[in-house]
Amino acid sequence: MFFLIGGVQPKTVSLDGTARICPGCGLAQARLERVDHYVSLFFIPLFPVKKGRPVLKCSRCGAVSPARSNLRDDLHEVQMYLCPHCGHPLAQDFRYCPSCGTRI
Repeated sequence: MFFLIGGVQPKTVSLDGTARICPGCGLAQARLERVDHYVSLFFIPLFPVKKGRPVLKCSRCGAVSPARSNLRDDLHEVQMYLCPHCGHPLAQDFRYCPSCGTRI
């Protein structure tokens, strides 16, 4: 008797290594990722069946949000300010700088 083990399995693909601003926590820890589905045989992905939509996934807070077309859209949504002590970009509602800890 002969058995084949196969099916469709998801695989997360990193699209860009550039850190982007997370809309959840405001830090530059979000990466652009996509979940693709592959036909697999014996748990080895062979060829893609369906490509997913790009999303921003934050490695710090775990927030997942739809990807923007460019960085300018992110900056308009989260108004950026600079820390007076270290110059790190901050969101408007931050009370402390996440880089140096100085009270804003």
